[in-house]
Amino acid sequence: MGTHAEASMVPSERIEMAILLIRGEKVLLDRDLARLYAVSTRDLNKAVSRNLDRFPPDFMFQLTSEEFTNLMFQIGTSSWGGRRKLPRAFTEQGVAMLSSRTAGAADTYRLHGS
Repeated sequence: MGTHAEASMVPSERIEMAILLIRGEKVLLDRDLARLYAVSTRDLNKAVSRNLDRFPPDFMFQLTSEEFTNLMFQIGTSSWGGRRKLPRAFTEQGVAMLSSRTAGAADTYRLHGS
């Protein structure tokens, strides 16, 4: 079990490699944020769904089918598994909001290494 400070220390290279440019915005996808928080993508999206009013379009948006198809070809289809829903993309403001919303639920979602 790490401390809150240890878990929040993620190598910047790992984050930088996950940043994508979609719709002219630098974003992180839900699956990459879930990995950073050490939670499942499903649990991360459930937390977001419970707080959708806090994520306006300039904080978060869902990729279109065409965007997702293009992304799969760019990154490689084998890494996407059996995804059933289109990914959500979080801008810098969305990542900050997600952090503030989920920090209080650290025990439930094992965020920050708890």
